[in-house]
Amino acid sequence: MPDAGKPHVIVFANEKGGTGKSTTAVHVAIALAAKGARVSVFDLDQRQRTVGRYLDNRAETVRRSGTALPMPRHATHAAQSDDAFEETWNDLSADADFLIVDTPGRDDPFARTAAMLANTLVTPMNDSFVDFDLIGQVDPETYKVTRPSFYSELIWDARKTRARADGATIDWVVLRNRLQHIEARNMRRVSDALGQLAKRVGFRIIPGLGERVIYREMFPAGLTMIDSREFGAMGLGHVAARQELREMMSGLQLPDPAALPVSAPLAATA
Repeated sequence: MPDAGKPHVIVFANEKGGTGKSTTAVHVAIALAAKGARVSVFDLDQRQRTVGRYLDNRAETVRRSGTALPMPRHATHAAQSDDAFEETWNDLSADADFLIVDTPGRDDPFARTAAMLANTLVTPMNDSFVDFDLIGQVDPETYKVTRPSFYSELIWDARKTRARADGATIDWVVLRNRLQHIEARNMRRVSDALGQLAKRVGFRIIPGLGERVIYREMFPAGLTMIDSREFGAMGLGHVAARQELREMMSGLQLPDPAALPVSAPLAATA
């Protein structure tokens, strides 16, 4: 199996789309870069390329405005080969404190490899049983968890494989995105089901980002909630979104960049 190496690898993975995965990945990357960390971003979704385009837009804003925004290195996995994956991974890992990987919203072999190489595995989901079904199944009458779903079993296997390979533990975090317009009873049911499943398969649950128009409006310029000075006057929605981001970053419990070892290359696959 490939060696996970360093930097600290954060993989955003969910085989369902529409969970805010790419937006969250960009915000985590910029938040870390704003703290002085050396950050690289690897977009594995060469079809959608949302993270890659987001950061391209940000680079263009820097070029056009001359504003010194925190900017991670980034690349998109353009060739479907193990050699290309390994080469890009090693290039982005060089001299980086964090490598953030955004995966496609579908089953993908490179996403599975990235999950096994993760130090922190983040699965964003919306507060609905449609999204919950990815990780667990519930009784339709009692809403009690009946069994983990295929994806939970996949992550369970990845964690066991990683532990056998190098003794490392993958910190699996379910990022619970909070929608503004959701029926309270359903929210409680989803919360209860998540708590049950977390005890069975071993993930942590933390709050994520809310459903806000501002996130979609920031995409063309590649801005994030970190870039408050670029907004001018900030409304209550901006303030609330920044607080959500602070809470999410705290919940991820990422290491201090100064404590991370020097990065090592990804070993060749046998």
